[in-house]
Amino acid sequence: MDKNNGRGDIVLDTRRRRRTVRLTLIVVFGVVLLGASAAASYYVDALWFESLGLASVFWTRLSFGAATFAAFTLATFLVVYGVFRVLKPDHLDDVIARTLLVNRRPLRLPIDRFLKLIGLGSSLALAAVIGSSMATRWMILALYWHAPRSEGLLDPIFGRPLDFYLFTLPALQLISGWLLTLSVVACLIAAAFVAVMGGAGISAQWRSSAVQTGLWRGFSASLAAFLVMIAVRAYLGRFELLFQEGTIFSGVTYTDAHVSLGGTLVVCVALILGALIASAAAVRAPRPRWLLAVPLPAIACYLLVGGVRWYVSGFIVAPNQLVRERPFIAHNIEMTRRAYALERIETHPFPADTGIEAVEPGSNQTTLQNIRLWDGRALQDTLRQIQEIRTYYDFPDIDIDRYEVGGAVHEMMLAARELNVEKLPQSSRNWINEKLIYTHGYGVTMNPVNGFTSEGLPTLVLSNMPVQSTTPGLAVTRPEIYFGELTNTDVYVKTRQKEFNYPQGDANNLTSYQGDGGIRLGGWLRRTLIALDRGDLSKLPFSDDVTSESRLLMRRQLSERVLELAPFLALDPDPYVVVGEDGRIYWLMDAFTTSDVYPYARRVTFGSENINYIRNSVKVVIDAYTGQTTFYVFDAHDPIIAAYRSLFPSLFTDAAAMPAAVRKHVRYPELMLNVQAAIYGLYHMTNPDVFYNREDLWSVATEVRSPDQRQQLMEPNFVLMTLPGERSTEFIAILPFTPANRNNLIGWIAGRSDGEHYGEALVYDFPKTRLIDGPSQIEARIDQNAQLSGQLTLWNQQGSHVRRGSLSVIPIGRALLYAEPIYLQADRSPMPELRLVVLAVQDRLAYGPTFESALAALFGTGPSLLSAQASPSVPAARPASAATLSAAAPADIDALIAEAARDFTEYQQLTAAGKLAEAGEKLESLKRALDDLQARHH
Repeated sequence: MDKNNGRGDIVLDTRRRRRTVRLTLIVVFGVVLLGASAAASYYVDALWFESLGLASVFWTRLSFGAATFAAFTLATFLVVYGVFRVLKPDHLDDVIARTLLVNRRPLRLPIDRFLKLIGLGSSLALAAVIGSSMATRWMILALYWHAPRSEGLLDPIFGRPLDFYLFTLPALQLISGWLLTLSVVACLIAAAFVAVMGGAGISAQWRSSAVQTGLWRGFSASLAAFLVMIAVRAYLGRFELLFQEGTIFSGVTYTDAHVSLGGTLVVCVALILGALIASAAAVRAPRPRWLLAVPLPAIACYLLVGGVRWYVSGFIVAPNQLVRERPFIAHNIEMTRRAYALERIETHPFPADTGIEAVEPGSNQTTLQNIRLWDGRALQDTLRQIQEIRTYYDFPDIDIDRYEVGGAVHEMMLAARELNVEKLPQSSRNWINEKLIYTHGYGVTMNPVNGFTSEGLPTLVLSNMPVQSTTPGLAVTRPEIYFGELTNTDVYVKTRQKEFNYPQGDANNLTSYQGDGGIRLGGWLRRTLIALDRGDLSKLPFSDDVTSESRLLMRRQLSERVLELAPFLALDPDPYVVVGEDGRIYWLMDAFTTSDVYPYARRVTFGSENINYIRNSVKVVIDAYTGQTTFYVFDAHDPIIAAYRSLFPSLFTDAAAMPAAVRKHVRYPELMLNVQAAIYGLYHMTNPDVFYNREDLWSVATEVRSPDQRQQLMEPNFVLMTLPGERSTEFIAILPFTPANRNNLIGWIAGRSDGEHYGEALVYDFPKTRLIDGPSQIEARIDQNAQLSGQLTLWNQQGSHVRRGSLSVIPIGRALLYAEPIYLQADRSPMPELRLVVLAVQDRLAYGPTFESALAALFGTGPSLLSAQASPSVPAARPASAATLSAAAPADIDALIAEAARDFTEYQQLTAAGKLAEAGEKLESLKRALDDLQARHH
């Protein structure tokens, strides 16, 4: 029987060994696989950075991250394991005896050795976790090391320079947080040993021995370190009061300045006193009950400071808030204006006169010729119908820019025709098609902002595939778009497989990539590592179409590409396409440096973050064909970009090095203007008393936007115009303001984009003695116009619906000109066509089927028409001359006007009675009368 038991034990031991071997092999295989995948990822990243000429950026990031991980992992391990070894009593096997029965045989556990292994393993694991966490924040330490030392601007409370808050304070908080964590771990280790050695299984002799005294001393020392770090964190927390958000203003308040700041120092002193008491207890024979009194001074001081703060806030500040807070409000106003560059904004009066003569058409012809009538959303829907050519193409966005056409600068709307592989037929969704054949989009469309054909469609200057140009000197010589807003997949180019270029008759035009962008695939091993990283391990190494000269184009989506290179920059989500003078297609993207620790500055929501500092420091240019990405520094005075530039010198280039052909398309960023406008609405009030009472609060104007007809904040409108007091025409982004909770306009902000004035912002204030109509009021005037309202209602009942474009508010001369296009869109077709243009000034509203007819009606040289013979195709609107606009309507057409008025009155009556058929006949009669009027006029 004993033999059988022995054989059973042998069999069980053999099975256990086999399971252990299998488990070990699985773990080893998993570790090797994960390690190989990570190594391949780093290898491919290195190749990608090298392909862009930015290998130094990759190695800088890798070396700083690795050094931070190694330093903090080693330091954490030495501290934690050192504390463990110092506090662990010797000869624990004599103190804690544990015997187990295994197969009826006594087995004495080696407690001391087992505890050492646990301590070593736990210390290593904790060190690796903390080291990894610190490695993810290596940039904070690197910026502190490379940050420029600022001079001049000091915060008004602590007198610290700006670089202290941007770079030094985050580094101090990071290091102090790490030391606080170590002190907590040390306290936990000491407390664990004290608890174990004081347990029921320990003899009274050991509980009262020198071992227990040593453990309490270790706990006292750990507690002292913990209290010191709490004091350090409380001291650093004083600076964070500069970033707090209040109901009325941001930053340090009267109560903070007179109670909290000093009170926190008192609490810090009390914590240090407690640490000294704990340290004394560590030197002398400690008594546990004494340690309970260590934090009491700090707790008492904290409660006392809280009580004083409550009293001062409720009984000193609240009854006299404006008087007490006035200097602190002034600090908030000054620092917020600096944080958002509002102090650079020039303020000018704008008369906003009401007379039609205030438009001054004779000196504002360029502005009139470039009033935007194409709504971006309507144009996008139209282009998708007439220029997509194939279902797998898409126009993800519409961009506005200026181009020289025919010797004059015109405002143009551009759209890039990108390839969307998600729209490929399901039968074509295979690896070869998606990775080797359908690799790129093709070409762009370009049209004037107010150019329409006789059918109400855009007048295209660039269109079709291959790209056709109607203007000499404007051409696209490299139309392929390998990098764009939609291109989020990897492709392989320069393969034996020809790439689809564009559809051409029964066949397709094919091409091969001629650029030097991307990663060269090279030999089999390199190709395999690339395939492992990109998830193509079953295809790429075995493809006969791929050669050693083939290239991988990865990270082709613009935002992903830029953020991989510079993850510390915030990006404008709307990059815009540019056609260069060399015929190549480029993308321009605005990048920003931001912070949330600018002292005394108001916070604003920026994307998913809250910030209180922003600069448009960088313009990023991406070649749509090669993917070459260049970062141009446009604000060298920004301390944050200066620090990053010192850290990554090869990543950034001076703005002066930007090619002139691209530089002329740089524009004031929409996102920056939106942020500045949101802050300026409150912080244009520089008087603390006015600020406190919110007497002159502004907000960005709202408009009703199709198709959902909801009130939304207006977006910046880019216009070609001559600013008041200036002589030259500029490309400017404008945004109107209204008083808070009101619809009338109060002013407008302009961001300049051209020449030496690039980056400057201006604000024009309207007179406060009279009301200036805002967008909502102009929309209401359109809705209240009986003839317009009746026509729009009729259009909405005939198998189509009316689509109203964005209302543009354009400062021109001494007046404001309002322009709104109205489109007609069939219910079965998503292609809107322009049918009406509405123009208005403060005291007049006019409309017509074309811009010219609406403008003539506005200036009194013709009637407002709902329908007329459409004008022939034109590249842009041609407003009437100043002399024509000032002419009066001829007297012999009075009879026709009276007849038209009678027809219109009867049309309204029939429509109200529901007799739509008869109303339609009367509308035709009205149309004939209006046609006669127009013929007589011409």
